[in-house]
Order: sequence, then structure tokens, then C-alpha cells
Amino acid sequence: MERVLLWPNDLYKADVYVLTHEKREPWVQEGTTTFYFINDGIESALAKARQSAKGKDIRIQGGANTIQQFLNAGFVDEFFIHIAPVFLGSGIRLFEGIDKDKYDLQIEEVIPSDLTTHLRYKLTKK
Repeated sequence: MERVLLWPNDLYKADVYVLTHEKREPWVQEGTTTFYFINDGIESALAKARQSAKGKDIRIQGGANTIQQFLNAGFVDEFFIHIAPVFLGSGIRLFEGIDKDKYDLQIEEVIPSDLTTHLRYKLTKK
């Protein structure tokens, strides 16, 4: 049986900047979502996202390596962690290699649900 994954058009209703090692043309969806593929670093991706966001919040999503890069660069002022009881067995630890003296953390919100607990932290640079 062939498995078909559907990616809804205009999912984010905003420009999306994807960190990649490859050069690719933008993927323009119907509506207001365009995916831009950035291969010249997080600073470039953030600058483009800031310009595109026009003062609105910028959300960073990705794996541990991406999140670590943005945290270590001092570019994060708030984050959500979503805890779900699934044992994966391997991977990159999210906070490994993070400069513990860069930020003060404060829990702003805890949202429990049946399958996941959502934690929102405020980060203040020391």
C-alpha cells in the first residue's frame, strides 16, 4: 500500500525559512505561505525572518542542533517545550553544549493535557 502524505497549503500563513545545506528555489504555496531554503547560516535566516515578520513574533522550529545554534547565539527570548511520554532511545540532547551562564530561565506557563505537557519559558540574557 502506497502511503501518501498530504501537506496542507498555507499551513503557516507566513513565510517560512528552512535551514538546509542545499540550494533550492522557494516553494510557493497557494495562499500566503512560501518556504525559503537558507544555506548561509542562522544569522541570514533570522534576518530574513525579521524582515518578513514586520515586527511580529518569529518562531524557530527544528531539531536539537538548530535550537542549540539559536540558543548559543543569544537569539531566543522565549521557548516552549512539549513533553510527550515516548521513548526514542537515541538522539541529540536538547540542552547539551548550551552556555548555562548565558540566560536566566523562568517558567511562564504550564499547560497539561492527556498526552503532552507544554512548558513555556522566558529567557533573560545575563
